[in-house]
Amino acid sequence: MATETQSQRQAHVLAVTRTGIAAGLGVAAAFGSWFLTQDMTAAAASKDQTAQLIVLAAVVVQPLLQQAMGIYKDDFGAKDFLFILLITFSMWFVTWTVILTSDAHAAAAANEALASGAKHALPGLFS
Repeated sequence: MATETQSQRQAHVLAVTRTGIAAGLGVAAAFGSWFLTQDMTAAAASKDQTAQLIVLAAVVVQPLLQQAMGIYKDDFGAKDFLFILLITFSMWFVTWTVILTSDAHAAAAANEALASGAKHALPGLFS
């Protein structure tokens, strides 16, 4: 670490920042997908194209965002875009899967059913 030059340190900080932004937007996209589909069942939500468009928007916006932040100057290429795509989609997919299989999505659907007076639709849940 003592022999590390300033340019090596700056390159490392930029790489960690790129990864953090891509991962953070992937998780944010998963919560956005959950917010848009919380009144659906998990099976219906997993096939909802609106939820899938959220992650697509997160991927498309990132090159512009990262160039505006000064992370990429003029050296943005296909490899960088594929990196953003992989990290963002992976984080979205894992977070979205956890949300759909957890009680968070089921509780939102149950509250919606309860609010609409459909206690009989979920027998045993409200006993």
